[in-house]
Amino acid sequence: MGGSTMQEKPALGLGSLVSGLREVYGSGRTRELAWRRSQLKGLLRLLTEKEEEIFDALRHDLGKHRSEAFRDEVGVVLKSVKHTLQNLERWAAPEKAPTPLVSFPATALVVPEPLGVVLVFSCWNLPLGLALEPLSGALAAGNAVVVKPSELAPSTAAFLAANIPRYLDSEAVKVVVGAAEVGEKLMEHRWDKVLFTGGARVGRIIMTKAAKHLTPVAFELGSKCPCIVDWIDSKRDSQVAVNRIIGAKWSTCAGQACIAIDYILVEEQFAPILIELLKSTLERFFTKPEDMARILNQRQFDRLGGLLEDHKVSCSIVHGGDMDPKTLSIEPTILLNPPLDSDIMTEEIFGPLLPIITVHIDDDCN
Repeated sequence: MGGSTMQEKPALGLGSLVSGLREVYGSGRTRELAWRRSQLKGLLRLLTEKEEEIFDALRHDLGKHRSEAFRDEVGVVLKSVKHTLQNLERWAAPEKAPTPLVSFPATALVVPEPLGVVLVFSCWNLPLGLALEPLSGALAAGNAVVVKPSELAPSTAAFLAANIPRYLDSEAVKVVVGAAEVGEKLMEHRWDKVLFTGGARVGRIIMTKAAKHLTPVAFELGSKCPCIVDWIDSKRDSQVAVNRIIGAKWSTCAGQACIAIDYILVEEQFAPILIELLKSTLERFFTKPEDMARILNQRQFDRLGGLLEDHKVSCSIVHGGDMDPKTLSIEPTILLNPPLDSDIMTEEIFGPLLPIITVHIDDDCN
């Protein structure tokens, strides 16, 4: 459904925005399957008709190559929305529920119901995909929705604010842009569900504010994701493992992803083989600087640089380490055995730095 292209601004009044969405939801139109299908089809049109603009926005915000942008964001959402459309009627249908014998001959049904008005906070590393993916789920369930894009990906936020009202029901789906204080003001209002992707610090703020209204929340936060390499004495299997490690560490937003491998654990005797395989494969995967996304901004670039400059780990760089402050790019970097109490091993890295920790396995323990 079409609508105004004017993006929502905090000055318009968040209270009236939320109450307007509750009126739309209360009218019952978002519950209708026809409405839900129309919104999902609108998302498909948005992704296909505006694909080049999406690529340009992601390139401007994060330096993403178009193949990465399609694989991790556009393509993922297209597949997800198509799957939802195929299954929507079945998912929304009532299901028979068992009843106790004492209630015979009564029958019971479990009827799926939308929650109401949903708030979606998207992140900066997958700013399109993790805005539209939860949005599509909320719309498929029959909710009215507010999307708050990350201000750290301003081109993508502007794209969403300009185009979502053109392709979706502009009375039931709103985009609110702005900095962190706008998100805090949004959380002063009551929502029926809040979805947030980001860091633990902001997650705590959102959960605290949501608790005042007993609002349920769904969080996707960061972590230290290890990869354990249990070496197999096969050249083919070893190369497959290395290809997967590189894909899971560097191919998504230069390692700026919560699911990126944070460090590797490998038996000491196999570490040299693993490092050489990683180095030779990296040279094939990333032949030009533009093959990999850049670091988000100067602050993140300096943070990652600080991890490399730490005197405790500077001598353990076995591959890479070059940094270009002009382009905010850092080449894939491998560190061997940094101290376990160093910052790079105690903080989420969220960048293209990969520590390898060697372990010694006593034969008597096998």
